[in-house]
Amino acid sequence: MKWTLVRYRAKPDQADENQRLSAVVFDELKEKAPAGLRYAVFRLPDDTFVHIAMSEEGAPALSSFESFRAFQKDVRERCAEPPQPAEPAIVGNYGMLA
Repeated sequence: MKWTLVRYRAKPDQADENQRLSAVVFDELKEKAPAGLRYAVFRLPDDTFVHIAMSEEGAPALSSFESFRAFQKDVRERCAEPPQPAEPAIVGNYGMLA
């Protein structure tokens, strides 16, 4: 199982568009229901976005979805602080993660 966490801050005038593009990704994921893939996006009050993805071996990559590629296309132009990807280690979990 692989975990990925990406954090960035959107430009104030681009944060709503960033959220809209993220919502389109969730529409496609709900439609296609890919097995072995979990994904969440959080928006903080300062327009920081945190994406968390978990994929099991053999699961499709987020980048294989058209809506995610459209989201990524201009993400750097929407950012005040660029995306910072990391592979987090789970320290503790109580009912939050499967």
